[in-house]
Amino acid sequence: MTDPLHTDLLRLAREAAHRAGELLRDGRPADLAVADTKSSPVDVVTEMDIAAEKLITGLISERRPDDGMLGEEGASTEGSTGIRWVIDPLDGTVNYLYNLPTWAVSIAAEQDGETVVGVVAAPMRGETYHAVRGGGAWATGARDGERRLVCRPTAPLDQALVSTGFNYVADVRVHQAEVARRLIPLVRDIRRGGSAAIDLCDVAAGRLDGYYERGLNPWDLAAGDLIAREAGALTGGRPAERPGGELTIAATPAVFEPLQRLLEEFGAWHD
Repeated sequence: MTDPLHTDLLRLAREAAHRAGELLRDGRPADLAVADTKSSPVDVVTEMDIAAEKLITGLISERRPDDGMLGEEGASTEGSTGIRWVIDPLDGTVNYLYNLPTWAVSIAAEQDGETVVGVVAAPMRGETYHAVRGGGAWATGARDGERRLVCRPTAPLDQALVSTGFNYVADVRVHQAEVARRLIPLVRDIRRGGSAAIDLCDVAAGRLDGYYERGLNPWDLAAGDLIAREAGALTGGRPAERPGGELTIAATPAVFEPLQRLLEEFGAWHD
């Protein structure tokens, strides 16, 4: 039976993600420009990233003023309830800047340090993915209503479709390209979508067999990681580590261990 608190957190996360997704989809200016940069000149922030985070944090603060928050665009409060919201208001900013459809709003709620609720809204797909810890993973869409997400049936690594992402620092990206070059002959093929949150949900939905990326932040993966796990995928980082900065992996049970082993051999976590 779902904890009533988690049900309430899910309801709020879905409302905030839906509102932010509508703002981003319908309010995108024709002359959208870069507002700031982060790790490099090509790692960008737009005015819409900032506006979406303000909308999300404002709504959550109004409903749950004593909760903590961690947001990509600067939201950071400690809170006193044991609940912390981890927010990526626009995952896939470069896609959004170029008017490509693969971007999402990602909102997770942690309780005492463990993720208990995750929501990823992908407005250009017309889909929202969500999970509550222990309650499975689900997707809702205008075309097919609500459906339970289950990762793909087991298949060997050489038949796996695997997605990855690249850093915006040139030297790091060069090494990541070399890792991908070594991996390509050993899998069915590799994809690069540009949104970690959507890649994790695509593993959950059976659209990918695996996904890996170096250098993700908590807001990139908190919601998607829970959704993937609740759909039956395995997630982690380097052996015996949790997903995060050095390496994030999500894959079907048959693909996870051999993929992790190869990425460790290839040194995917460092230059």
